[in-house]
Amino acid sequence: MPDVVMPRLSDSMEEGTILRWLVEDGAEVARGDEIAEIETDKANMTYEADASGTFERVAAEGDTLAIGELIARIGGGSDEVVLPGGRETTPKQDGPSEGRAEPTPGDASPAAPAPSIPAVEAPNGRVKASPIARRLARERGVDLASVTGSGPGGRIVKADVEAAEATPVAAPAAAAPPPGPVPPGPVPPGERGGGKGEVTVEELSRTQQTIARRMAEAKATVPDFHVSTEVDMAAAVAVREQLKALASEAHPAPSLNDFVVKAAALALRELPRANGAYKDGRFELFERVNVGVAVAAANALIVPTIFDADRKALGEIALESRALAARVRSGAITPPELSGGTFTVSNLGMFGVTEFTAIVNGGQAGILAVGALRDVPVVLDGAIVPGTRMTLTLVADHRILYGADAAQLLARIRALLEAPLGLAL
Repeated sequence: MPDVVMPRLSDSMEEGTILRWLVEDGAEVARGDEIAEIETDKANMTYEADASGTFERVAAEGDTLAIGELIARIGGGSDEVVLPGGRETTPKQDGPSEGRAEPTPGDASPAAPAPSIPAVEAPNGRVKASPIARRLARERGVDLASVTGSGPGGRIVKADVEAAEATPVAAPAAAAPPPGPVPPGPVPPGERGGGKGEVTVEELSRTQQTIARRMAEAKATVPDFHVSTEVDMAAAVAVREQLKALASEAHPAPSLNDFVVKAAALALRELPRANGAYKDGRFELFERVNVGVAVAAANALIVPTIFDADRKALGEIALESRALAARVRSGAITPPELSGGTFTVSNLGMFGVTEFTAIVNGGQAGILAVGALRDVPVVLDGAIVPGTRMTLTLVADHRILYGADAAQLLARIRALLEAPLGLAL
């Protein structure tokens, strides 16, 4: 009967974490039943059974496994799983999740340590160890054959490798050295890191790992530059007030950020190279104008996509942007809703930030950073009068957009916002 392995749920997924089993051990499942909630590098998703039969868990909730690793069985299965390409791997057994917090010395009732079991060989002759333990052993030069496993059935886990590395190898007795100066003792654990005190380490989620990797790649490989402009938002604010008077719960009034998204989309339609990317010595120009909108989620920054934003009315953009933001914050956003972006808008105005520069997303020509709306004194016909201003900063990839291109794009966005009736055309 078929085994269930960690599925590839997004194009960039390399491993996944089982957040929650949706089926009990021994239960009967049918093809298409939801069996697990899995955290990927982009979102939390449910996974459905591909076959019918009796369900048997292999991995535990909280376990992180690479694509193709065994997580469950339906109706029984072999002891080993053949991955794409023919490579075999030993299934992960139920047991404590690696990466879970260990009890601290201040815990009131520390649990007794689990009995250690000598390292055990799998049927194929390999020492039984989790993927994380194997990787860590390779990186730190630890021989798995010499490590005692504390996991189920003697399986070696991450903590076992770390303990083996920290245990010094006994050296043969030597003659006592002559008396001399006493060397400095080891730095107390709480003082490591230059006297910073106790250090708390937090593991990154799949999403945070992906963000970190992609931002580092973009910053290291994209020769970016930025241009800024101030926009007179008085007319846009006035139009929005009129729309608020006509709005309802089913049809909310567009936010000023929705105005910016629409203006950027129309400007991108007029300047095709800005709606493209530099790749492998060529320009890629995209047919559709899909604007990504950066949304702050719990400990992450997620960018859902408003597809064909140039062809949608302001009201449609308002409804869609609110729905996408809600799904991001609830963890219900799906990979398709996070893909396909051709340009990005990032707004920190709600936090009082007046101006900032952002990092260009890979595969795009630029990103627009939106600052806060400000009431400022302005000079009009020689007199100082109240004004409403907002700063926009365009960060562009200089390989595809040059200074004049970026200035032209930013000027067109500003013109559309200063005459907002044009956004309805």
